[in-house]
Parts: sequence; C-alpha cells; structure tokens
Amino acid sequence: MAGVVMISIVLTGAGRAKADFTLDDLKAPRAMFNRLPAFGQRAVWAQENSWEAITLGAPAMLLCLISGVNSPVASVAALVWPGVRLIYLAAYIGNIPPLRGLCWASGVTAVGICYVEGLKAVIAASH
Repeated sequence: MAGVVMISIVLTGAGRAKADFTLDDLKAPRAMFNRLPAFGQRAVWAQENSWEAITLGAPAMLLCLISGVNSPVASVAALVWPGVRLIYLAAYIGNIPPLRGLCWASGVTAVGICYVEGLKAVIAASH
C-alpha cells in the first residue's frame, strides 16, 4: 500500500507541474489548487483518499499478521486491497466514477474481511 501512496504523490506532482509550479508556491502549496488542471485536482483528492484508506486498511492487515490468521480468504483480501487501490487511483484521476466506486467498495470489503478474520483469530486464541 505504501507504493500506492507513493504513486499518488507522484501523480499529484505531475498535476502541480502542469500548474506552472514555482518555488514561491512552496510558501502556500494549497493555494495553488485552483491553478491545477482537472486531473491534477483529482490527483490531490485521490492522494488524500489514499491516506484515509491506509489508516483503515493497515491496521486490518496488521491484525491479521499479529493474530496469525491462516485463512485463504484473508490472504486474497490482503493481496487484492493494494491492487484495487491502485486501480482506484487511475479511475479517480481518469474521471471514471463507476470504476472508482467499484474499486472503493472492493477495497472496503477487502479491509472488512481482514478485520473479521483477524478478530476471529483473536477470539479463537483467547479460548
């Protein structure tokens, strides 16, 4: 997932490059948002959403890792999550709302599966 966040940062940088980014913009980088092209604005929003997604998903993956989950369902969900987040970035920046929504729902489902499997493992270990 860290790779997906890094890609979102690069894409945001590409948008800033199209907005004639100058060193003076470092004084107030958010003030240049209105100068960004449409894809650059979507890249900023996608990057912000990536940070939100990692705060939800990373604990779920860590829960599975720490609790010793040995579930093929959780393994698939953990592998699918960064992939759909990467497609989500492309769909967001490319302005393809149906694909973006599908990727968002798939990512949330994958995270939910990991939480459920991790909690099941914690409960099983406590008995």
